[in-house]
Formats: sequence, C-alpha cells, structure tokens
Amino acid sequence: QVQLVESGGGLVQPGGSLRLSCAASASILRFWTMGWYRQAPGKQRELVATITSGGSTNYADSVKGRFTISRDNAKNTAYLQMNSLKPEDTAAYYCNAGILVSDGTYSPAYWGQGTQVTVSS
Repeated sequence: QVQLVESGGGLVQPGGSLRLSCAASASILRFWTMGWYRQAPGKQRELVATITSGGSTNYADSVKGRFTISRDNAKNTAYLQMNSLKPEDTAAYYCNAGILVSDGTYSPAYWGQGTQVTVSS
C-alpha cells in the first residue's frame, strides 16, 4: 500500500512563504511523476505543478514564478515551495503520484490526505 503524507501547511500572511512536503512510503515512487493539486471551497480542483522522475517541471499559470516543485528521490519526498502567497492561494493542497499519458496529460494514481494552506492577514 503506497502512502503519501503531506506536511507544512498553515496560516501565512499575504506575501509570505510556505514549503509543503510530501513523504512517500515506497521507494518505487522515484520513478513516478509527482504532482500537487489544490482545491478551495466551492471551486474546482486545480493541478498546481508536476515534476517527472527526470526533473522536468510544469506549472499552472496562476502560480508560475511564485511556486517551485522539487523532489529528493533519495528521501522519497517531493516539495512545493510557495512564495509571494496571495489570498487566492488559500486551499487544501494534495500531493499525488502518477504518470504522464501519451498526450502529456498527468494522471494521478496515489493521493495524500491533504494539508490546508490559508493566506490571510
């Protein structure tokens, strides 16, 4: 059973920073693409960022230049560094592991339980 456990969420003021971590229970995930989704109340789930096993990254337009996804395969851990946070970044953030299908679309297979990020003064 593969498990993903997020940590690092919390309350931060606008303009502040947070770093989310996602610890995976299985080393085989080093071969998978890792991603972060977020979902705010009343809104659709949004794919925030992905990183392939080789380190190629992709970001939603809403976070480009502010968020950075990374991974440490030796630690089976993925990260999401979030800078210049805005109130509209407030959401539950979910780590996942999945694959890129033939058209390049990310298809998550495993999900974490989520961690809340609240940006407010």
